[in-house]
Amino acid sequence: MTRSLGIDFGTSNSAAGFMQDGQPRLITFDGAPTLPTTFFFDFDTRQTLLGEPANQALLEGFEGRFMRALKRVLGTTLMHEKRQILNSRVTFVEIIARFLKHIKTQAERQTGLTFDRAVAGRPVVFHGTGDPREQQAEDDLRTCYLAAGFSEVTFVPEPEAAAIADGALVESDGLGLIVDIGGGTSDFSLFRTSSGSVDILANHGVRIGGTDFDRALSFSEVMPYLGKGSLLRDQFGPGRFPAPNAIFNDLATWEKIPFLYTAQIRRKVADMEKQAVEPEKLGRLADVLRDELGHDIAFATERGKIAANDLLNDPRIDLTPVESGLSVPLPTATLTEILAPFGEDLRQGVQDTLKMANLSTGQIDRVIYVGGSSMLHVVSDAVKSVTPEADHSFSEVFTAVTDGLARATDFT
Repeated sequence: MTRSLGIDFGTSNSAAGFMQDGQPRLITFDGAPTLPTTFFFDFDTRQTLLGEPANQALLEGFEGRFMRALKRVLGTTLMHEKRQILNSRVTFVEIIARFLKHIKTQAERQTGLTFDRAVAGRPVVFHGTGDPREQQAEDDLRTCYLAAGFSEVTFVPEPEAAAIADGALVESDGLGLIVDIGGGTSDFSLFRTSSGSVDILANHGVRIGGTDFDRALSFSEVMPYLGKGSLLRDQFGPGRFPAPNAIFNDLATWEKIPFLYTAQIRRKVADMEKQAVEPEKLGRLADVLRDELGHDIAFATERGKIAANDLLNDPRIDLTPVESGLSVPLPTATLTEILAPFGEDLRQGVQDTLKMANLSTGQIDRVIYVGGSSMLHVVSDAVKSVTPEADHSFSEVFTAVTDGLARATDFT
């Protein structure tokens, strides 16, 4: 029996579900309802690991290449460039297709069903409103699904899927706002519920997500320990100049980290270390590139962000993989200050969405948050400043989109 499978392919985590006995049923991955959108290409076994096994291989120091946040590459020329991965030259289209094929296979193995149609979530914007890469990004993602073995793909905006899920639960009529903070984008949907149905009034999105928060924190707080802002001696005179920021920016960016591990960049950093006024810092950078620890730093930054957001005592970014005993303090006040510009952008995003539907802030009855990054105080504070009278709900931040996509399989 062939069925439709709802799939939320996320920047950081993915999930899938289908309808069974009138209710959404989520597919599990090693017992969990979500699958980290991560890849590890093991140089020793020549195998490709996906999800949590990929994360563990990275953290345990296996020899290989780790990738994450590939959703952000959709619509760019990088998607179709071939690169050597293990035993073959492949494109990112083929790599993402393997991941989607894994989800399809797991779903069919667990259910005994055949899923030949995909109801796929997509952000309201991949890169930005009016960006010429928008259509190409959707076309790329469709190509990935077809390459994974699906014969048909229907796209549903991710916040609209969350509204569909919520529509089955809301007992009273009213106006609601979905705030979906993903790994790469933040999407907003205004909807009206009436008699158990959901009517989408406006969709809007901005290219801000959890990986942007992590990048800002890493660039500001971690990279100075690796030489960002350090002075280099001029080889041809007495002058000094700051170390170029490009390497530090890429090292703080999830999807760019794998491209730093080249002989050319390692030689460049070695030269910088020789010229450095503070060579110990550039030495750490050289070690990070030599031992390919970029993603260890990214994970550590993410954990530090969560600790600071949770108001834990003395939150820090643990850089022990780089140097024994090394850690970066991240007080909650510092987290708030660094992420404040994103809060302004999110606030403007909400206001723009309201304008699109000709609604005022006081008309919103309920705000529903979706995505792990929506639990950051900078997000809720920004949204509450625009909708102070609304009820704010965080009950299904990790599964609302997938539940909605599963429900959407019944009428798409």
